[in-house]
Amino acid sequence: MRKLFFAAIAVFGFFLADAQTLTTPQPSPTQTIKQNFGLSNIELSYSRPGMKGRKIFGDLVPFGKVWRTGANNATTITFADEVTIGGTKIKAGKYGLVTIPEKKSWTIIITKQLDVTSPAGYKQDQDVVRVEANTMSMDESMESFTMQFANIKPTSCELHIMWDRTAVSLPITTEIDKKITDQIDQLMNKDNKPYFSAAMYYMESGKDLNQALAWFDKGVELQPNAFWIHHQRANCLAKLGKKDEAKAAAEKSKALATEQKNDDYVALNDKLLAELNK
Repeated sequence: MRKLFFAAIAVFGFFLADAQTLTTPQPSPTQTIKQNFGLSNIELSYSRPGMKGRKIFGDLVPFGKVWRTGANNATTITFADEVTIGGTKIKAGKYGLVTIPEKKSWTIIITKQLDVTSPAGYKQDQDVVRVEANTMSMDESMESFTMQFANIKPTSCELHIMWDRTAVSLPITTEIDKKITDQIDQLMNKDNKPYFSAAMYYMESGKDLNQALAWFDKGVELQPNAFWIHHQRANCLAKLGKKDEAKAAAEKSKALATEQKNDDYVALNDKLLAELNK
């Protein structure tokens, strides 16, 4: 009897150990995306169910009801800096993301709730913003539910939500100009002045090109062999309509790039010179 008792314990222990160590794939794998945007980033966490031969919208995902926009846990989105969605400014922080799919349009909701996993758990008074987005039909079916950031620019991006042949897009914007110009004003009063990066920002954002050129000149003084500074200085001169000076700067940049064996900048200067010689 005693032997039988210990044998039973051994068998139980075997099955317990097996249960504790068994690992299987998630049916709807979790994905976390961290996208650099503006001067900070956006982080999205959601799960990715598969179609698995099922009819999705209007069936598995009913029309007209709140959907957690994924599976398993609630979908969350974290903004490291203030953004604007649907004309509403949203402070930095962590929020829930839920949707109400319809056949021709979806309601995309950013909510203060971080735990919405069913329609019953959703509270409309916790909404931060609601955005109506028209559905788009994709040419090919997408097996796994997918969300991704696309069309990323310095002050705008889009969150694409896609499954089966349906897609919707949520535009997101942010304000960076004042923050950057404030930084420039502060840093220009310090010892290590960011001449090159400040000049690049002024040139690329359409600000005072003469000020940008003055900063490029300072950058060249500090780093006379920096072919990349000479090249961008040439671009700035070209934008100012100073063709001859732009050509000279491009030739200087090309010579330095050739000497330092940087073929990319040799090609960039060749392209700029060809444009200036038209």
